[in-house]
Amino acid sequence: MRILGIDPGYGITGFGLIETLQGQSRLLQCGAITTPAGMDFSARLEIIYEDTRQLLEVTKPDAVAIEELFFGQNVTTGIGVAQSRGVILLAIRQAGLEVTAYKPAQIKQALVGYGNASKHQMQDMTKRILHLDAMPKPDDAADAIAIALCHARSSTSLLAQMHK
Repeated sequence: MRILGIDPGYGITGFGLIETLQGQSRLLQCGAITTPAGMDFSARLEIIYEDTRQLLEVTKPDAVAIEELFFGQNVTTGIGVAQSRGVILLAIRQAGLEVTAYKPAQIKQALVGYGNASKHQMQDMTKRILHLDAMPKPDDAADAIAIALCHARSSTSLLAQMHK
């Protein structure tokens, strides 16, 4: 199964494509969709939408997983990320794919076994699972890979199979 993980943002949207077969995962591709800071926001959303559409066409994932939004201290940033996430979800839907959303704590729990794991712990476990020498950059791509791994682990659990 080819799983595309997406870490939404409007400056940087990370993506990570993994392939999982018989419980083993390997990284196929990762990177980021970026938009210039000074650009009109609606133009940035258009770039994110178009680049996501192209990414889906090129990578041909079987499943897509995305991070659920978490509104921390900066609500203004959260609104921008929500808008970015919206155009990403639209592109996924138009590609005829289903998407599964995971909360940050779910991703940490699936990879590290602890919902309050640190970023360092997450990156270390991602490296171990995929047998990588170093964590891919930027951090948004690394986060997207973790989201894809979370989906791989969650979608193959016995509990997930019972609810299908």
